[in-house]
Amino acid sequence: MSSLPAPIFIGLDLAWSDRNRTGAAVIQHGRLQHATGTLTDNRTILAYVARHVPAHVPCVIAIDAPLCVPNQDGRRACDHAVSVEWARMQAGAYPANRRLLARGGVVRGEALAAALEQHCGCAQAAPVPRRGRGRYVCEVYPHPAHVALFELPRTLKYKRKPGRTHVAVAAEFRRYQTCLATLTGADPPLCGLGHWTAVDPATLRGRNLRELEETLDAVTCAYVAWYAWWHGPSHQRVYGTIADGHILVPFPPGMAERLTIIEERT
Repeated sequence: MSSLPAPIFIGLDLAWSDRNRTGAAVIQHGRLQHATGTLTDNRTILAYVARHVPAHVPCVIAIDAPLCVPNQDGRRACDHAVSVEWARMQAGAYPANRRLLARGGVVRGEALAAALEQHCGCAQAAPVPRRGRGRYVCEVYPHPAHVALFELPRTLKYKRKPGRTHVAVAAEFRRYQTCLATLTGADPPLCGLGHWTAVDPATLRGRNLRELEETLDAVTCAYVAWYAWWHGPSHQRVYGTIADGHILVPFPPGMAERLTIIEERT
């Protein structure tokens, strides 16, 4: 009697424009099988998914980008809900609207989600079913995921912004790599990070540093996909709805108490 194929978990750190690079990561059998920070347009992303996910193999694809943006201005209800709960940890969501994101009337994440459903049979799911055998897509957000999974008091500051020196950014990248390395002892555990936790961010500049950022964020997304699938809805918090836009955040035991304690202290 043949065993069922092991599911595959893909993370995509989707750039809002195909002029910028997109990160991608693949997890299967508890190991990071592949990662890159060099994908470009949606065609290259679909080809990447097709290359790493054989036909009829279950998968979860977690995407850091808005997959449904019904509002012309302002922000989505899910963006507001995430910010209300996570802003105290500096993990609030950026506002997503069609005025900001639509190019020629098309929001990239919406187009990608539709293409994944059409070509790969991946339907949006929030929450992700516990150990389901289907093909699912969900929207995720690395910042609250980091806070939740790594028990951080606030977000990692590895994003390059005015006022942050290269030394400071590199130090935060090292913290990020150290956090990811702890996943070898997590539930579920992840191994195989290898190069991506060993590379010295202090030696990187420009596009090479951006590639590291996009790749590590894609690894985070892929792990969130696996975590959600492994534990099921009890370990997920979903903000919003599929119809109006959603964000799925991993929610380990004790996370509600952590949020309450932080709220009481502020």
